[in-house]
Amino acid sequence: MAMTADPDIATPQDVPAHIAIIMDGNGRWAQARGLPRREGHRAGVEAVRRTVRAAIELGVKHLTLFSFSSENWSRPVSEVADLMGLLRRFISRDLADLHKHGVRIRVLGGEDNVPGDILKTIGEAVKLTQANTAIELNVAFNYGARQEIARAAERMLVAFENAGERRPTMTPGLFESFLDTFGTPDPDLLIRTSGEQRISNFLLWQLAYTELIFTQTLWPDFGEDDLRDAIASFHRRERRYGGLGARTTA
Repeated sequence: MAMTADPDIATPQDVPAHIAIIMDGNGRWAQARGLPRREGHRAGVEAVRRTVRAAIELGVKHLTLFSFSSENWSRPVSEVADLMGLLRRFISRDLADLHKHGVRIRVLGGEDNVPGDILKTIGEAVKLTQANTAIELNVAFNYGARQEIARAAERMLVAFENAGERRPTMTPGLFESFLDTFGTPDPDLLIRTSGEQRISNFLLWQLAYTELIFTQTLWPDFGEDDLRDAIASFHRRERRYGGLGARTTA
């Protein structure tokens, strides 16, 4: 893939280590073209492929994509079925290529309501790629941040009950060790496409000091140039984490 020089992205050290994306606008993209919503979702899968390739080229180490929320089960049955089918096809068609390019796949979210064959396929993809180091691709599937926090609290209680230990002093570090994302740094940059300006129950704990960028681009139209523009905008910001220190980019 050809790359063009960007003065705002001088070196790999200027690229955020972790980018999270709320992929929004598939339905509106299809509607604007007089197409059924499923065509927007299919075009959205192509945008995922472009974005993963671009992230690898740019040196992003962690990429988290919000693919299906725990609230999305309320959508029409036919649309949910289309989304499940797209996930099956994406894994079956792209897994070998992702593995070849050193992508480590992780899945964030609960297992409730997820078809058994999809759970099996996801588990196989995670196992196959677990030793890869080029980039970590976190797929937030059947995911909701409030649900994640509740799961973490339950895991912590069970862990200490099983160990026969008294309740420990609660600290942020202790609690986050039970989150789905444990071991992955918090996102430096969150991108939401389609012009909506909310985080929609996504990574509520992890986004405490994340830079937020909202773009009008609909997800099926998102690509390398959009990712580079977002990174350039991130690079121009000053991150202080509540203090007056120097800017940190990663």
